[in-house]
Amino acid sequence: MTVSSTSHQQEHGRFITVMRDILARPSGRIGLTLVFFHILLALLSPSIAPYDFKLQNSSLMLSPPSSEHWLGADHLGRDILSRTLMGGREALLVTGIATPLAVIWGGFIGILFGLVGGRVDEVLMRIVDAFLSLPWILKMLVLIVTFGTGIGVLIPTLTFFYGIPVIRVARAATHDIIARDFVWAAKARGHSRISIIWRELLPNVLDTLMVEGAMRWSWMLLAFSSLSFLGFGVSPPTPDWGLMISDARGFMSFAPWGVIAPVIGLSSLIIGINLSADALAKALGIDRAQKAPM
Repeated sequence: MTVSSTSHQQEHGRFITVMRDILARPSGRIGLTLVFFHILLALLSPSIAPYDFKLQNSSLMLSPPSSEHWLGADHLGRDILSRTLMGGREALLVTGIATPLAVIWGGFIGILFGLVGGRVDEVLMRIVDAFLSLPWILKMLVLIVTFGTGIGVLIPTLTFFYGIPVIRVARAATHDIIARDFVWAAKARGHSRISIIWRELLPNVLDTLMVEGAMRWSWMLLAFSSLSFLGFGVSPPTPDWGLMISDARGFMSFAPWGVIAPVIGLSSLIIGINLSADALAKALGIDRAQKAPM
């Protein structure tokens, strides 16, 4: 048996162990069920939605739930159930791409500068602090207003701004590792920084980055929906929960069903991700409350 196959088996065995630990916790079972339900719904919604999400009917404007339209109709007479079922597709697509990209670039920079240390590390962290001191919505709106909306702008924007906090987390985790003997031994053998990062540091901070990525996913979903709510996310008539809430908020006093459905959809997905991330952190032994050093 080769070393690579043995390593693969060890990784597979550890994955099974972690999944069992997550599923052994009520929060993990509930969280993963909600997440997989929403992913499955996003994949199947075009087939199971009872109506075309773009179909308008003036005679159904703001009509309450009925046997034909289970969740009622919006201000344009569109079926709310169909639009709610389709509402998570864009959010999951954008954040599903942006989240791992943010963790990858932020994690690499944080590990690299945590390894380098010295004044370079201090200057980088002051830059990170400057970015983190500004409200996230203002930073993203500047780029979106400058370059426009759409997936081609939203993905790199979310990737950039949500990768910055990952730098601090990765740097803190790296500082806990670089003083250990195996890192000093790698340096003494003359290994390059890239080799040390890939072979010594990354395997030891990967658990922390996985938990951080899960948490960033929920925050990124909320940010994406907030941008859509403000009119800077997806463009109508694309169904999106944030956009649906924005369109229906003016009719809440007499037609609340237009807001309730997308709110339940968004909140249940975010709750599922947070519960899964919490169970993952406990399964991996990661203390999410631990503060990163300045």
